[in-house]
Amino acid sequence: MPHILLTNDDGFHAEGLKALAAGLEGFATISIVAPHREQSGAAQSLTLRQPIICHNIAERQWAVEGTPADAVIVALHRLLPEPPDLVISGINFGANLGENVYYSGTVGAAREAALHHIPAFAMSLCSKGAGVSFDTAARIARSTAGQILKEGLPDQVLLNVNVPEPWTGGVKFTRQSKKITRNQLSEGQDPRGRTYYWLFEQRIDKDVAADTDYAAIFSGAVSITPLHLDPTDTNSLNHLSHWAAPIEISSKQ
Repeated sequence: MPHILLTNDDGFHAEGLKALAAGLEGFATISIVAPHREQSGAAQSLTLRQPIICHNIAERQWAVEGTPADAVIVALHRLLPEPPDLVISGINFGANLGENVYYSGTVGAAREAALHHIPAFAMSLCSKGAGVSFDTAARIARSTAGQILKEGLPDQVLLNVNVPEPWTGGVKFTRQSKKITRNQLSEGQDPRGRTYYWLFEQRIDKDVAADTDYAAIFSGAVSITPLHLDPTDTNSLNHLSHWAAPIEISSKQ
């Protein structure tokens, strides 16, 4: 039976993580190593200036006082007796589409696993509604896991999987969308008179390319986006390489 490590950024007690573990019951041996509290927006950040405390909650289950990436690192290097066959991060309560892959702790944890040459995918449910069910996303996670364990993933590639609510039954492999949201700041004052800003997004529906993650979700289909750890733009590398000589000469003057 395969061994799957589960983690997330919504915290150890999140409903999405519980649903994911339940959905994989009988399919694999499960270990859970997740942040002890919500770490949304943590991306692939690490804890460097304080210790990372791990609480053993149950057999093969730990709550980690750290980021999602911390949880994966500690799991791989200390908590698990051997590397897992697969890492699944999620199920996140909310979408991780477009530019959000750069901020998402859910994606960051999967990226950390891929950095260690372990197949991984991030799993998100595109809903913030109260009382939403994670059952469909859990079934899709199980199917995706089965396909990865059967055929493998290219090294250093992770999958970013987003499930619409409701799901119409389709699955599409997609590109990461360009930014179609506008950052907004709501300003206020706390009881001591200090100004604060609350960050949120305003969605803009125009200019959504047909082969992207947003387009798939808007159509009611699951979006699966392969992400590579190497973000180098080869075209720019070749196009801009002639800058090296003038920068070198100018720096020596």
